[in-house]
Amino acid sequence: MKRYNIFNLLPVFMLLLLPACSDAFLEVEPAGRLSSDVYPMTDNEAFSTVIGAYNLMQWNYGRDWNSAWFAKNLPGDDCNAGSSASDQPPYQNLDDFKNEADNTVVTAIWEGFYKTINQCNTVIARVEPTNAFREQIVAEAKAIRAWNYFELVVLFGDVPFFTENPTSVAEYHKPRTPKATIYAQLETDLLEAIADLPLKSALSAEHKFRVSKGTAQSILGKIYLYQQKWGQAHAVLSQVIGTQGTQYGLEANFGNVWRRAGALGVESVFEVLYTDQEGYDWNNFGWGGAHESNIHVQLMGPRAPFFSNLAAIGIIPGWGFNLPTKAIGDAFNEMGDNGARYRATIMSEAEFIAAGGAIVADEDDDGNPVPAHDYEGYLRIKYATHASETNTSEGVIPELNYAINWRLIRYADVLLMAAEAYNEDNKPELGVVELNKVRARAGLDLLPLAISQTDLREAIIKERQLELAFEASRFWDLVRWGKANEVLSSLGFVANKHELFPIPQTEILSNNAISQEDQNPGH
Repeated sequence: MKRYNIFNLLPVFMLLLLPACSDAFLEVEPAGRLSSDVYPMTDNEAFSTVIGAYNLMQWNYGRDWNSAWFAKNLPGDDCNAGSSASDQPPYQNLDDFKNEADNTVVTAIWEGFYKTINQCNTVIARVEPTNAFREQIVAEAKAIRAWNYFELVVLFGDVPFFTENPTSVAEYHKPRTPKATIYAQLETDLLEAIADLPLKSALSAEHKFRVSKGTAQSILGKIYLYQQKWGQAHAVLSQVIGTQGTQYGLEANFGNVWRRAGALGVESVFEVLYTDQEGYDWNNFGWGGAHESNIHVQLMGPRAPFFSNLAAIGIIPGWGFNLPTKAIGDAFNEMGDNGARYRATIMSEAEFIAAGGAIVADEDDDGNPVPAHDYEGYLRIKYATHASETNTSEGVIPELNYAINWRLIRYADVLLMAAEAYNEDNKPELGVVELNKVRARAGLDLLPLAISQTDLREAIIKERQLELAFEASRFWDLVRWGKANEVLSSLGFVANKHELFPIPQTEILSNNAISQEDQNPGH
C-alpha cells in the first residue's frame, strides 16, 4: 500500500494552524508564511490540507507521553497504568482518579483535538467544493471535525465551539458551549458529509485510510447513542450493517483484528495509521511527536525482566504501561469466554509460564520479593509489542518502529451500538440479532431471540466490556450508563467529580470567557 509521509506536509499546512483557544500565535509573525488568501488553490493543495487533519490525529493519539488514546483508557477498570508508581505521573494520576486541571496529558490532548479541529475548519472554509474531488475533501473535514468535537464533549462536557477559525484576539475568547448545541451542529455536518463521501469499497488501496460514508454514518450513530436518541441511532447504524459483506464485516481470524494483517480491513471503520517504514534508531527518532510510528505500543509493552522470556510468545519487551486488571480477567472467566477473543486480548500468569515465560519479581534490600506496581496476574495481548508488528531490519531499533494502528471504530462496535439502540428503543428482538453476531465470532452461545429488554441490556454491558477491552471505551460506557460509581468507587472514583476530565488550567487562564467558576464539578 502506498504510504503518505504526512509529516513531510507539515511545512505546508502547519502555517495554517491556529493554536487551540489561545492568542499566543499573534505574538510572532512567522517568516515565509503562506497567504491564507491564496492557499489552498489547487486540488493537490486541498488534498494536502485535509491530509494535515489525519496527521494531527496521528499525532494526538500517539504523541509520546501525551496520547489521547491511552488517556481515554486509563480511568477504566480493564486497564492499570502500570510501569512504576513514579513513572509518568500524569498517566498515573489519571489512572488513580487524581485528576487535576494542570495535568499535562489532559492539557496536551485538549490542544491536540483543537489543532485537528482548526485544520478541518481551514479545509471547510477555504476549499471550494467546485468538483467531486473537492466535495469529498470538505466532507472528510466535516466528519473528522465531528469526531474530534465528539471526543472533546465526551471527555470534557461543554467546550468552546469553533466552526470558523478566529481572525482576531477577541474571537479566541469563547465560553463553554452547551454540548446539546455542539451535537446539533455535528449531526448536521455529518448528514451533509454522508451525502458526499464514497463507500469504503470505492476507495483505492492507497486511500483506504480516508473517511468513507460508513465512517461518517458510524460516527453519527455513536453521537445519537450518547444522546440516547435510540431510534435515530439504530436507523443510521443499520445502514452500515446493511452493507455487511460488501463494505464491512467481522474479521474471521480474531488474532488479526488489532494486528497489521487486519489493518484497514473488513472490520475497520475508522483507524489512525502508523508506519514502520521510517526505520528509526535512537538518533533520528522524532521525540515530541514528530514521528510516524506508534511509540505507545512500546510504552505499553510488558516490561522485562519482570516478564522474562517474552520471545516464547513472540513479544518484544516494552516499558511496562497498560497492565490488565484482575477485573477484566474475572469478566472473561465469568462469561466463560476462553476462546479466540480471550487469547487475542489477555494471557494469565499461569498461561504465560506454561508457554515458556517466567515472572521474575523485584526484590527489596533484604531480598524479599516486591509486588510489581499495578500487576494483577495478567499480561495484555491486544495491541502488545509483537515482534512481527515492527521493523527488525539491520540498524533499526524495533522498539521505535511499531506500525500498529489504533482502531477508533470497528464493525463489532457498530453491531453492539445498534444492539443497544434497538434494545433501548424497546426492540430487543432486533438488538439480540446484532449482539449474537459478535458472540458467534467469539465462540459464545447465542442468546434467545425472545430475550427481555433487561436481560439484553446486561448482556450488552458485558459484551462491550470484553469485546472492546483496552480500546478506550470502558470508562466512558460506564459513565453514560450511570454505572461508574457502582463499578469504580473502590478504585477512587467519586460521583459528580470524575465523570469528566477537568478543563485545562491553561485554558481557564488564557480564555477570558471562561473562569474558575466554569470548571467541571469537583476540580
